[in-house]
Amino acid sequence: MLGTVSGTIKKMRATLDNDGLVQYQLPIGDELLAMNPLIGTTVTLTHTGKICCSNCGKKTKKSYSQGHCFVCMKKLASCDMCIMKPETCHFDQGTCREPQWGEDNCFVPHYVYLSNTSGLKVGITRHTQLPTRWIDQGATQGLPILKVSTRQISGLVEVELAKLIADKTNWRTMLKGNAENIDLKAQATELLPQVENKIHEICMAHGEYAIEKLDEDTQEIHFPITEFPTKITSHNFDKNPIVSGVLQGIKGQYLIFDTGVINLRKFTSYEISVS
Repeated sequence: MLGTVSGTIKKMRATLDNDGLVQYQLPIGDELLAMNPLIGTTVTLTHTGKICCSNCGKKTKKSYSQGHCFVCMKKLASCDMCIMKPETCHFDQGTCREPQWGEDNCFVPHYVYLSNTSGLKVGITRHTQLPTRWIDQGATQGLPILKVSTRQISGLVEVELAKLIADKTNWRTMLKGNAENIDLKAQATELLPQVENKIHEICMAHGEYAIEKLDEDTQEIHFPITEFPTKITSHNFDKNPIVSGVLQGIKGQYLIFDTGVINLRKFTSYEISVS
């Protein structure tokens, strides 16, 4: 039986169990709240009106870049535009906001992958973030197809592949049900030759071993959902501080209630109580 748990929240932690089912935990204050057992019960989330920056901890009237105050959003490398568009990396120009952070996070192996969210899409992530990245975007299948040496290179490849397939998820479609299974390996076999010239060009500029082709198995992912919504209505703490209803499932970073859905990642650093 859930009592009341309060504190600032972060995006839900997600792991795959042996059956490929996602197990969710919500970091709230100093606690980790197991979310799967709450499915099928009435849950109420109440925003207290308080938002604390996830970096400096100071109170902020508005959240920027998923949980930051304005000052931290402007100074942190993790909030720079090149995180959203890695191909625009400006480290070599000496203008990285935090060079050490850049070296630790951007000059490490990254994967270019195919996933099945609202359909086939291409994406990128750090080598430590699979399958978390797929889970966070609500993918039911994921397949790493290339391993590259830097974040910028992953972005350059993604831009090229995005000329052929989607690079964004239609979140409304993703929440209404699971897309039909796709043979991701067959898709990779068809797509990679079409970007072979670009891959060769990148390797000429960044080194022979900058890009490695992979032969991995497709990861199947199952989300804890008892019922998909037929119509998508979004809850928003900035408009209404109380979200309540029967929790019918979780997909990506969305809680699916019989009253609507809410993207908890959007409200990182908001102080809420869960009862």
